[in-house]
Amino acid sequence: MNCIIIDDEPMARKGMKRLVETRQELELTAMFDSAIKAAEWLQENNTDLIFLDIEMPKLNGIEFAKHIPGKSMVIFTTAYSDYALDGFELDALDYLVKPIDPERFNKAVDRALSYKKLIESAENGNESSDLEFIIVKADRKYVRIRVQYILYIEGLKDYVIIHLLDKKVVTRMTVKAMEDTLPKHSFLRVNKSYIVNKEKIDSFDNNDVFIGTTEISIGLSYRETVLNALLK
Repeated sequence: MNCIIIDDEPMARKGMKRLVETRQELELTAMFDSAIKAAEWLQENNTDLIFLDIEMPKLNGIEFAKHIPGKSMVIFTTAYSDYALDGFELDALDYLVKPIDPERFNKAVDRALSYKKLIESAENGNESSDLEFIIVKADRKYVRIRVQYILYIEGLKDYVIIHLLDKKVVTRMTVKAMEDTLPKHSFLRVNKSYIVNKEKIDSFDNNDVFIGTTEISIGLSYRETVLNALLK
């Protein structure tokens, strides 16, 4: 996983570089002493992960993070814990307070690696028939969800609501990305906004599927595919 470091303090950059070099999964591609220089570099280059300081002259990390390309994950690094809420509101992956503890750094990197695998799975499609669980980011943490417990998925703009037997989990993800992540043999998209677990369907007709007391309409353009799948 490629990463860059942005920090205006030379010693802080060196310290972060040493931490990055302890992880074989990380490849440091660049370091910057200002967010402005990093922004110029990102116009022509991509990176998976950004270790980003907050207190910097001219352009601070909070403002810079608002314009980072969507696929780049951000881990804030700062001496001020007061910024934690701002970081999470920007959907930052994690927030490390200086001096950074190596164990805490490793936990943040592990989160980044898990999230990257989820995104790659969504982009490439996951045909695995033995997928047991998925990991999604919700409520400022990563949630492990067993696939067999999912009733159905409801799409809402750039978010999906994962309906389980006893709760709901909301995560920032498109319906298409979730559809590509879930095993095709168990899950079926029935309209533009809904994916259902076929094993949880209690009954269906030409227009709707029923899961417990929930009635989900079958989209006209999906009808033939859905009915063929359910009647097999």
